[in-house]
Amino acid sequence: MAVMEMKRIGIYARKSDRKRILELLQRKGVVEVHSPQEAEELFSKTDTTTARATFEKNAQLLLQSAAVLDKYAPPPRQLPQILRGRTPVTPQQVEETAKNAGQAAKAASQIAALEKRVIDGEAEVLRLQAQLEALRPWAGLDISMRTRETPCTSVFIGSFPEELDEAQLKNRLALALPETAEVEAEIISAQPQQTCVFLVCHKSCAVQVEGALRAMGFAYPAAPSRRSPAQRIAELEERMEKARHSAEQAKQDIAAFAPQRQDLLFTADYYAMRAEKYQVLGDLWQSPHVFCVLGYIPGEDAPGLQALLESQYRAFVEVEDPGPDEDLPVKLKNGFFASPVESVVEGYSLPGKGEVDPSKVMCLFYYVLFGLMLSDAAYGLLTVIGCGIGLWKFKNMEPSIRRTLRMFLFCGISTTVWGVLFGSYFGDAIPVIAETFFHTQVTVPALWFEPLSDPMRLLIFSFAVGVAHLFTGLGVQFYQLFKRKQYADAIYDVVFWYLLIGGLIVVLLSTEIFQNIAELPFTVPGPVVTVAAVLAGIGAIGILFTAGRESRSPVKRFLKGLYGLYGVSSYLSDILSYSRLLALGLATSVISTVFNQLGAMLGGGVVGAVFFILIFLIGHAMNMAINLLGAYVHTNRLQFVEFFGKFYEGGGRKFQPFAANTKHFKIMEEK
Repeated sequence: MAVMEMKRIGIYARKSDRKRILELLQRKGVVEVHSPQEAEELFSKTDTTTARATFEKNAQLLLQSAAVLDKYAPPPRQLPQILRGRTPVTPQQVEETAKNAGQAAKAASQIAALEKRVIDGEAEVLRLQAQLEALRPWAGLDISMRTRETPCTSVFIGSFPEELDEAQLKNRLALALPETAEVEAEIISAQPQQTCVFLVCHKSCAVQVEGALRAMGFAYPAAPSRRSPAQRIAELEERMEKARHSAEQAKQDIAAFAPQRQDLLFTADYYAMRAEKYQVLGDLWQSPHVFCVLGYIPGEDAPGLQALLESQYRAFVEVEDPGPDEDLPVKLKNGFFASPVESVVEGYSLPGKGEVDPSKVMCLFYYVLFGLMLSDAAYGLLTVIGCGIGLWKFKNMEPSIRRTLRMFLFCGISTTVWGVLFGSYFGDAIPVIAETFFHTQVTVPALWFEPLSDPMRLLIFSFAVGVAHLFTGLGVQFYQLFKRKQYADAIYDVVFWYLLIGGLIVVLLSTEIFQNIAELPFTVPGPVVTVAAVLAGIGAIGILFTAGRESRSPVKRFLKGLYGLYGVSSYLSDILSYSRLLALGLATSVISTVFNQLGAMLGGGVVGAVFFILIFLIGHAMNMAINLLGAYVHTNRLQFVEFFGKFYEGGGRKFQPFAANTKHFKIMEEK
């Protein structure tokens, strides 16, 4: 149970060393800067808002340019970064990146400008294509679409909102026009919902013809070209080709920056580091010649940092114990076996003031409960192999991902053990395969028992595990109260509940009904039952008279004691919650069995074997994925609700040191 001890640290140094000291602190990542709101008049703070905004803007520009580069010059296929991890670099390489930051920023600006050319060019192509589509029906017209008249005639160039042939057009014109109006009509093109026409008549009847045409739905072109449509189409196609060529050339120019991809990403991280450094710089109190860094540091890191700062920069470093009322950040540190569940604890809440880290206590139960819920040796072995390969092959993955894989590795080991105890290997795959394809009887006996054949035994065992889990939680509460020297509270809030719940369980085990249901192989002796009943009574009386001890009124104290005693029902519901161990364990086995039987429906032979393999792979992959998720979710629930509910409140603030929070590289200190 390791909540790291925190120390308050004060670093006082010359202002001329400020840059190097801040960079050192950022690389080390062990100090959480926490400057007070007020200081002596000699000290003041520097406004770094503008500089920080500039660095953040530059970092965003570089990231966007890298994304554009990925779009037009995709990088070679490689492992996801979650497995690959960040690229390790030395402080010297970071300095080199800083020297070349201006060149990378210039390249990013060029990429952004080229991207704009691509966007503008593609937009121009789309716009020109729309114009071309509108002009193509007029391609057969060999004069300007703006032609309206000649010295003696009026010209009408437009369209009707339907498809017409020459006969239909002439008939409609004959019906709509007076006999004195003679019109020559030519159809340029006809297509569904549009007929493009060229009409000419004598100027003397132009008004009558135009009125009749409008009544028929005639409409002039929306954007008539000055040149003939054929000439305009050729012009638009030429412009479109130039726009397309410009966009393609810009894409090629962007792709030429591919060798600088890593430089762009590293420089983006560098600017992000500088933005964070300037944010911290704005929080520091400074005088004309001195600056100070105040904050918190894990106790084990304080001596090394103090010696380094004092020897290299002749800084004055003050390390002291924090006050009892200070809001200290929380950092957990556990060993190889318990550290994987730290993320689970953090997902609930970090320990509050005076609380212990539950990781070491809960880790064993976590792995056991997970394995009980999955409980198939083959699934567990696959989990172990997958996580083991990941841990062995990908050495550079992030610590949080490595801890998660290690957690599932231990869960897989637990699953394998329970699967062997219960005789489950892909459910009943071994006997099904032997009988279907080899016509023989092969069984792998369970080392303990088969849950499908004896579910009641697994249910009783699940309740027993639940009681052990809950009593361990009460034990942690006893430890916390004893550590705080609240000895009376430890007796009232823990010991009395031990007596009550433990005594009731022994009494329940002695009842004939429970023995018949559970088929217990033993009988509780009468004297033991009597002692258990007496202890349960002592616990009940103790809870009745102490649960409301904070109230001064005897009536309120008694009523609160009754309410506290009623809490025994919550223990009953908590214990019943562990029946999910039976439910999920049986679900894994039953679904596996169903898929095995389904795959064996076609019997032996080549067709049957192919069908069995297909169903086997798909079915067990789905079953394993679903039940892995189910085991993870319900194991977390049993920890968060039942286990933590007995002793844990949380509410701690996570330790957030001033560090190099980069996305693409991590600084490796030279030894």
